[in-house]
Amino acid sequence: MLERICWVVLALIHLSPFAAFFAPAMISRLYTVAADDPNFAILHHRAALFGVVFVTCIWASFDPNVRKLAVLAVALSMLSFLFIYIVYGQPTALQTIAVIDTIGLPFLAYAGWKAFTA
Repeated sequence: MLERICWVVLALIHLSPFAAFFAPAMISRLYTVAADDPNFAILHHRAALFGVVFVTCIWASFDPNVRKLAVLAVALSMLSFLFIYIVYGQPTALQTIAVIDTIGLPFLAYAGWKAFTA
């Protein structure tokens, strides 16, 4: 049960950036990038990739067979962002995202531990 809760929490962390795929105006609010900025298109694509992470987390909450792969996908998403955030000097505009990803790490750690020790 706790494992399933972890997967749902991880899915919820990725829901807002995924929602930006369907509501592109959210991209400007989440990342402070204007719609006419050339980087807007890549961030829109990034939102679609968050859909993959979101669906993977939901799937993992029901199917133990995909949990190892899901751990790798979510870890790559969250840890790579946090690494880049630190390398680029912890931009204030991305601080909320970094905090949310950091809060998600214990959930990921537990889900990963269960996935690889079960």
